[in-house]
Amino acid sequence: MRVSFAALAVLLITCATSFGSEIKRDMRREQRIDEELAAVAPRSVDKFRKATDAMDHGDFPQAVQLYGDVLQQAPSFTPALRRLGSCLAEEGQVDEALPLLEKAVQVQRSAENLGSLARVLAYPGPGKVGTPSQKERALKLAEEASAANQDSEDPSYLLLVAEIALALERETEFQNSVQLLLQRFPNSASAHYMNAVRLALAAKWMAAEDEIKKAQSLGLPAAAVEQFLDSGVRTRARIWRWSRFCLYALAAWALGLLILYAAGKLFSRITLRLLEQSDPNVPVSRSETRLRHAYRSFISIAGYYYYVSLPFVILLVVGVTSLVVYGFFQVGEVPIKLVALLVIGAAVTVYKMVHSLFVKISSQDPGRSLTHDEAPGLWTVAREVADSLGTRPLDDIRIVPGTDMAVYERGTFRERRQDRGRRILVMGVGLLDGFAQNPFRAVLAHEYGHLSHRDTAGGDIALRVNQDMLKFAHAMARAGQAVWWNIAFHFLRLYHFLFRRISHGATRLQEVLADRASARLYGAQPFEEGLRHVIRRQIEFDHFANKAVQHALDSGGPLENLYQLQTNDPSQDIQGAIETAVNRSTSEDDTHPSPEDRFRLVRRVACPNQLGPDGKMWDLFLDREALTQEMNAEVAKMLNRASTGP
Repeated sequence: MRVSFAALAVLLITCATSFGSEIKRDMRREQRIDEELAAVAPRSVDKFRKATDAMDHGDFPQAVQLYGDVLQQAPSFTPALRRLGSCLAEEGQVDEALPLLEKAVQVQRSAENLGSLARVLAYPGPGKVGTPSQKERALKLAEEASAANQDSEDPSYLLLVAEIALALERETEFQNSVQLLLQRFPNSASAHYMNAVRLALAAKWMAAEDEIKKAQSLGLPAAAVEQFLDSGVRTRARIWRWSRFCLYALAAWALGLLILYAAGKLFSRITLRLLEQSDPNVPVSRSETRLRHAYRSFISIAGYYYYVSLPFVILLVVGVTSLVVYGFFQVGEVPIKLVALLVIGAAVTVYKMVHSLFVKISSQDPGRSLTHDEAPGLWTVAREVADSLGTRPLDDIRIVPGTDMAVYERGTFRERRQDRGRRILVMGVGLLDGFAQNPFRAVLAHEYGHLSHRDTAGGDIALRVNQDMLKFAHAMARAGQAVWWNIAFHFLRLYHFLFRRISHGATRLQEVLADRASARLYGAQPFEEGLRHVIRRQIEFDHFANKAVQHALDSGGPLENLYQLQTNDPSQDIQGAIETAVNRSTSEDDTHPSPEDRFRLVRRVACPNQLGPDGKMWDLFLDREALTQEMNAEVAKMLNRASTGP
């Protein structure tokens, strides 16, 4: 047997002393021995008893003298021969002890005589071990003694076999003897002691610790227990116990990720089925309300789970790095540069992960506020749509150079939950060209639908999680840690995918409910016209703006006014891009259902209202030229900053 923990074998040299308190003399056996001695030397019985008492109390000189007197009267009395031999061995007089023990065996090959000779051969005195040949013979004698033992309450013979087998690295004999000890003496401290040794040699550190403590509860001295544990078992058991705990925790964490993914898929399917089956003429059904609330709670759980996951990711990063470095040391070849790279990478990753949680991102409103004096007609339309929908009007309209159209709220979490937040519409000037007022009203009613449904009132945890993931990703990219072998990087990709799927499923539900609010107020046709215009202008404006920007960069001249470009280009690329955007299928990564799906769903909505005469969006502004020049100048500034650098 390859001894994987050699210090335990050394401990076994003194294990007999540890078990001394456990093995008690059988007074019935002692009575029979006295009777045997009385038959051949009656006057020696008293000396024999005194000698045994002296031996049991460690007074070996006194025991040697008294046993010697007994043997003068009964020279072949084997109990006196073996006990005298054992006492002489304890005194270090092995050469004098062995002949006496050999004679006892010659006279009678009893378990007691065989066991005594085997022990002195294997352990010829305190702290000593016999030669390999002596131990080989001792093992055979111990096995014979164990087979001859008739005392069902004495484990010492099997214990001796296990000790010597271990010293000789005889795996089979050692394992068998320990198994027999446990079977025959389940309540014996020695049996559990030896089983603890067996488990430690098999590197089962936690089980070994449990066994030695069980042996202590059965009477093993505390000093022997501490000696065993201090040999390294306690430390290794603690390491493995924590390792097992960590593995279970990691498994539970991974299971949590799978549950989140499966729940996200389930929510998405329920949402799609509900939207198809629910009555589109009911503003928000009871089932849809319950689903929205459930979705909001689910997103919060998924958001908090990101922060719960970070300690596990740190554990994985540190643990895997440690295992790789440990593996190099085990192999015996340590690539210094690679190890340094791994350790530094792990340290940087952990630091960036924690640091990203405390970096604050300053939040600024986009664009600038549009005053009432600049577009009184637009402000009037905004109030009219709010009144028609039965909700509060906008507090601010912010114009931006592009083609954005969205609403959000400013204020504390409490203010937004109590519908006291500041309502803001972001509107891109790039949308206005060719935008009719009635389709605009339908699109604006959709945005008001989000506000009235309180879609913008919450979402703090989702926003915070997305910001923290983005900060972490940027930090790793700047530090050069966004690489394939970085576990934290793969976790971030996985969780971003998972959280995106969950949160986007909720936003698709919000979009359809907001679409219904618009269609009930103004009809499906104006809504469809408005959404088609937004899609078309986004594609057209990006196309022509990119061409104008590239021309300005190539020529070095001023940027042409983007809002006065000719947009009736019959380019097949533009028309194809518009058709693709409108007719595409909805995917699980979409924040909005596909336009075609939205059109199909709102066509089911009944609308009794009829819109009045239509006009163009630019009619609602007092100075189109000034506004477009201002927005164009903003684009030019951004272009200049991008070309010259910070």
